[in-house]
Amino acid sequence: MLKRDETGLLPWFGVRVRSNYERVAALHMRDRGFEEYNPVCQTVRQWSDRKKVVEQALFPGYVFCRLNYHDRLPVLSIPGVVGLVGFANQPCPIPEAEIDSVRQMMDSGSLVMPWPFLRPGQAVMMSKGPLAGLEGTLLQVKGKFRLVVSLTLLQRSVAAEVDRQWVTPVNSTSAHSGNFQSAGRIPGVVELAS
Repeated sequence: MLKRDETGLLPWFGVRVRSNYERVAALHMRDRGFEEYNPVCQTVRQWSDRKKVVEQALFPGYVFCRLNYHDRLPVLSIPGVVGLVGFANQPCPIPEAEIDSVRQMMDSGSLVMPWPFLRPGQAVMMSKGPLAGLEGTLLQVKGKFRLVVSLTLLQRSVAAEVDRQWVTPVNSTSAHSGNFQSAGRIPGVVELAS
């Protein structure tokens, strides 16, 4: 029996979809009565003669859906759906807090974009601004600060530009992967290695 969370809601699952089917799959899920979440972001695409702002899925190839694992056939039969994300042929629910973090970033009005997945590093908490209370990893890229929030199961991350003064370190230890190094000068910041 699938357990509902403390709010009585079904858990979120990552639904893997074929390339460029995120919008179609989300629409079919909604039409079939499922709560779906398909965050999108604006990106600039360069053509030979012009630049154009286009909307793209924040998590290409994935749509999130609340569902009962035992009643998954209506979702799996949606055009473009490949399967549910999980381990050892068992779908794994995505923690509610991770979906809530992405929603809060999308609702903040900040510039949000896909970001390479980060291994655990220096954790920070936003103490002020539209992302107050949100935890993530702080990076500095080309002089601008970005808060990175990760969906562990998908090994995907998103980043939002933030004001450095709104950030408070969560802990003082830092264990960065080889692609990142501690900024040293500013606690709680990871700078991209050159």
